[in-house]
Amino acid sequence: MIAVLGAGAFGTALAITLAQNGAVSLWARDAGHVAEMRRSRQNARRLPGAALPGNVALTAELPQADTYLLAMPMQQMGAFLAQHRALLNGRRLVACSKGIDLATGQGPVALIRSACPEALPAILTGPSFAADIARGLPTALTLACAQEGAALQAELSTPTLRLYRTTDTTGAELGGALKNVIAIAAGVVIGASLGDSARAALMTRGFAEMTRLACRMGARPETLAGLSGFGDLVLTCTSAQSRNFRHGLALGQGVAIDPALTVEGVATAAAAVRLAQGLGLEMPVAAMVTALCAQRITVAEATQALLSRPLKEE
Repeated sequence: MIAVLGAGAFGTALAITLAQNGAVSLWARDAGHVAEMRRSRQNARRLPGAALPGNVALTAELPQADTYLLAMPMQQMGAFLAQHRALLNGRRLVACSKGIDLATGQGPVALIRSACPEALPAILTGPSFAADIARGLPTALTLACAQEGAALQAELSTPTLRLYRTTDTTGAELGGALKNVIAIAAGVVIGASLGDSARAALMTRGFAEMTRLACRMGARPETLAGLSGFGDLVLTCTSAQSRNFRHGLALGQGVAIDPALTVEGVATAAAAVRLAQGLGLEMPVAAMVTALCAQRITVAEATQALLSRPLKEE
């Protein structure tokens, strides 16, 4: 039995596609939200228009399952795992969040290991939008798991969701986390009318930052060059469907930010800069994103700071 914990857009989309394989539970903490979904058989709050199949059970009570997909904001995951470790410990726990925990500097797999040492931790990540998955459009993701990867791969793959497995959980989680930071910067570039050439340069140098930090932390470079790194970077830096890109776009245009939206890249940028400083690494793009999101500098000042960096070899 599979249970998806978190009825945001991505969690809902995963429940819809996994229902092709059998019964799925979709949990939301808000009982009122669950009642709405039961009545309408759709998640009108988070993924309107996507029908929930009849074999998706909707619940506000944590269900019993063998495999749990943790589809919740990264900054909430640590507290959730601590609160529910009695139920979750010893199960297969697949993180579906992208980010770095500000409190601990850990990614989702490390958080699972800390809170639930007897669980089997994994991460599902890569270039995907919830609306595409829910509509049954072809999507390929990375499933990173140190053990039992083939069994999980078979359990979570569907006719339209193709999973590629790896044992490099560090690379997969950092690729998915750090690309959100670069996506904010890409949105700033377009919002400030700096042009597509500048965006291409930003993405290239941003990818170098991602790879530098991830590999220093034990990731394999080929993981960063795959779906969970480069693939996700391309998607989120070039599409307005990305919340991180839209956040940067608003910053670049100087328009108001919607405070209700979860933008994982904001917290991840600050956490990444902190990690890099501890390792003696420079991450100029992440540093600029952190300063911009904290309103410590303007877009013009950030642009000038990046363009005035010393010339060097690529």
